[in-house]
Formats: sequence, structure tokens, C-alpha cells
Amino acid sequence: MTRRLAASQRPLPELAGVRHRTAEVGGLRLHYAEAGPADASPVVLVHGFPQHWYAWRRVLPLLAGEFRLLCLDMPGFGWSEGEPGRWSTEARAADLVGFLDALELESAFLVSHDWGAWAGFLACARQPERFDGHLALNMVHLWPERRATLGHAWRFWYTLALEWPPVGRAVLRHCPAFTRFLLRRGPAGRTAFDPAEVAEYAAAAREPLAARAGEAVHRAFVVRDIAALRRREFHGLRLRTPTLALTGERDPVIPPQLLASGAELRDGLRVETVPGAGHQLPAERPELVAERARALFGR
Repeated sequence: MTRRLAASQRPLPELAGVRHRTAEVGGLRLHYAEAGPADASPVVLVHGFPQHWYAWRRVLPLLAGEFRLLCLDMPGFGWSEGEPGRWSTEARAADLVGFLDALELESAFLVSHDWGAWAGFLACARQPERFDGHLALNMVHLWPERRATLGHAWRFWYTLALEWPPVGRAVLRHCPAFTRFLLRRGPAGRTAFDPAEVAEYAAAAREPLAARAGEAVHRAFVVRDIAALRRREFHGLRLRTPTLALTGERDPVIPPQLLASGAELRDGLRVETVPGAGHQLPAERPELVAERARALFGR
């Protein structure tokens, strides 16, 4: 039986034209924000850490006239329920497919950021028939060369405060200054986020369930995914979904060099570096994100 962990009861941020819904996915009620015509081509947008659906607030108005936009709060984040064991990359990738099933969608386009893109890469590699195109932002793909990952491992120093139970959840719950630091560190410029946005994400990360989810996502990467990368477990997969990965030239976490390797295994992937941008492309370059989505998705 599913052990549901209650979703946040915090007030939702307001954004014009957005409709809030829930979908039953694998026994959990997951929240999503919807915008655009209900009969338009569906696009699922998946946030990164430590954010939620509101991470797409600048992108939504640019695409709402052309697509049915479905901004999903992943389990434990935002206003979605959670469950122990639902935070591995495999589980989160399965939830993306489960979300399509819950909405009775045969397939959809995918736009993802940060940890959402990591799960998005795996979902597309596992079930390419469910995703018509994937725009991945600020995340390495599944096939980086070992030398490249070792050379940039130091960039993930901050995860040491997040990946050890129960330290990670305690840091997120009781040290909002650390969350605010991570948010401000990501963009290349300090004006990408306004103070209200930083306050919103820091407050959301302090919720008990979101803090547990944030810890668990980082822990799962350390315990499972790093070992899988070392063993080249993902080398049995091929990326057939047409995919564009956008990376910021000044991204302090995922530099362009990490996406340059593994070309022989990522058949459908193109990589583009955005000059002068950092780790928060949905906030730093929303117009570019929308433009690349239109081009990739055939609009």
C-alpha cells in the first residue's frame, strides 16, 4: 500500500492564466499547473532543485498561446504528495511516463531543468515513443566520459550538505540562507531572480516533505547514479527522442564541457551553449528557451 506523505498546504504563488490541477500518479496526488489551450499539443515542464512549477513563470506566457503547458510538481516538491522510495532517478523517470498515463496522453513534448532534466533524459531513453521532443536545460546527459566527470566533480561540493540523512533535510528546513545562496549562485547575473522568487523557493524547501525530497534526490544520485555511471550502465541505452540540451557558458554546476562527450551514444541529442548564461536558463533566458522549444517542437 502506498504510504502517502501529505502535500504542502502553503498558498500557491499567483500567475495569470494558470489553472491548478492534480493527477493520480502511482498512488500519489501530484499537483500541476496548466496553461494554454486544452486542445493544443501537450508540453510537460519539469522543474529542478530547489524549485517547483513556478520555475516556469517567465516561460509560460511566451508559449501559452501555442501549447497546452503542464508544469508538474515532482513527488514531494511544491504541492505534490510524496512517498519513500519515489526519489530515485528511475522512479522519477517512471513518474513522468505515469503522468502522461494519468492525463491519457499517448505522448507529449518535454521541457526540463536541472534534476528534472536528469530524470527526463532517462525517461526519453527508456520510453522514446512517449516523448516527441525534449528540451533539456542545465543538465548533463547520461553518457559523459569518465575523465570529464572526474575533472568537474568539485563543482558539486555543495551537495555534501544535502546528501547525508538526516543532515540534508535539516539544512533545508533550518538553514534557508543556504538555499538562497544556491539560488543566487546559479545564474550568471544577480538580477535573474527577484527577491520574492528567492523567498518563495527557500520557503518551499523548508517544508518537511520538500526537505526530505531534496535530501533523497541528492542521496539517490550519490548512492545509485554515480555507481551506474562508473559501471557504464546507461551505455545500453540510446537517445532516440529528438533532444536539444541548452547549457550556460557560465554555469557553475554543469559546464558545457560535460555535455561534449559521449556523442556516439546520444543519437538524437544536439548541444547548444548559451553565451553569458548560468544555471537558471528558465529565469535568465526565457525568450531563448521559448524560441528553442518552438523550433524543436515544430512550431
